[in-house]
Amino acid sequence: MDKYDIVVIGSGPGGYVTAIRASQLGFNTAIIEKESLGGICLNWGCIPTKALLKSAEVYNYLKKSDDYGISAENINSNFEKVIQRSRNVAGTMSKGVNFLMKKNKIKVFTGSASINSDKSITIEKNNEEVNKITAKYVIIATGARSREIPSLKQNGINIIGYRKAMTLEKQPKEIIIVGSGAIGIEFAYFYNSLGSKVTVVEYMPRITPVEDEDISKELEKILKKQGVNIMTSAELIESKANDKSVSVKIKNSKDEIIEFEANVVLSAVGIKSNIENIGLENIGIKVENDKISVDDFYKTNVEGFYAIGDVVSGPALAHVASAEGITCVENIKGLNTSPIDYNNIPGCTYCKPEIASVGFTEKQAIDNGYEIKVGKFPFSASGKAQSSGTPEGFVKVIFDAKYGEWLGCHMIGSNVTEMISEAVVGRKLETTGHEILKAVHPHPTLSEAVMEAVADAYGEVIHL
Repeated sequence: MDKYDIVVIGSGPGGYVTAIRASQLGFNTAIIEKESLGGICLNWGCIPTKALLKSAEVYNYLKKSDDYGISAENINSNFEKVIQRSRNVAGTMSKGVNFLMKKNKIKVFTGSASINSDKSITIEKNNEEVNKITAKYVIIATGARSREIPSLKQNGINIIGYRKAMTLEKQPKEIIIVGSGAIGIEFAYFYNSLGSKVTVVEYMPRITPVEDEDISKELEKILKKQGVNIMTSAELIESKANDKSVSVKIKNSKDEIIEFEANVVLSAVGIKSNIENIGLENIGIKVENDKISVDDFYKTNVEGFYAIGDVVSGPALAHVASAEGITCVENIKGLNTSPIDYNNIPGCTYCKPEIASVGFTEKQAIDNGYEIKVGKFPFSASGKAQSSGTPEGFVKVIFDAKYGEWLGCHMIGSNVTEMISEAVVGRKLETTGHEILKAVHPHPTLSEAVMEAVADAYGEVIHL
């Protein structure tokens, strides 16, 4: 058997980043991937969905070209070409990861990995063993998949998960999306923009329920204006599919049962960790609530075995998995590492307008006993936003009234996913509101809205 210092199981943004950092630190490293390098994120998640959303954004711009003094006629979307562009982008990125593996001298094994009772790893293709390897350290980064609920069993045809939603052969005239987290909302924006009739069904009282309440209200108002039908405090209780459509029964906030019919129903109700059939039980790795139990540096209860990303507790985000992997191998190396601050993880949703947030929501800050200062600045008051034709949304900031600590930042608007890092870095450096106010921001930019929101919190706003 070939022996390595570190073997990583799974090559998503957790796995491949972990492998590269391990190699940089001098470890003889191998990675095992059952499908395509880059995992779900590069091939079926973060990257190809952004390509779809960009096509939708371009289409919307063209439809509104008169607003910019530009004449564009006979504007049409080609669904098949939109899908193909997305797949091409994903393919390019996956090839890029393959290059990085070679550059960093990481051995790549293709196949399904299973941990044996002697802690070796068997790699199989088509149910036949092709390799058996061992390592001093094994890092499990097998990610997650679309979760199913009893009332909405996916058939891969017209009751689908996110993977099928980005490769449909034909654009649905009507689509019901169950769940309004980032995945559900992004697909709602995409399909609505291309002309599908979209209904979003959310069990909680508001869409994007993990966001600040003001953000959720603003997004719902904007999506409804765009033509998306939104049902909150609603539960899908039954679904039946035939060859051409899906009929569903939904219980609304008044406990009324409403029947809908659509070409496609997308289940976006969360994810299920990929922890089956990889041999965890063979060596007694502890699992709780569908997650592998780990310490602050991602060590399991079994010596030499670690886990990161969607298979452990924490935000199921690509950048979190990458950060966890780097922290994990640096700790193995003996570097002076610190546990990740999970209250300073940015979250982004790439509909239009975008959402970006970090830290406490207003309610969370109050519930945690803080006296707070809150500031908001609408993009309608931003010269850059107005000139760009994107005046929707706002920036909201939350500070501790006593010490000036930046508790949270919540944004909805054009390109806010590119702006949130100011708040992440500021909070990491324990920046106060005063320091943000005195840091000169360029004009005209969207990022000025951060400074203006802080000014509003402290009673010094200029442009409101």
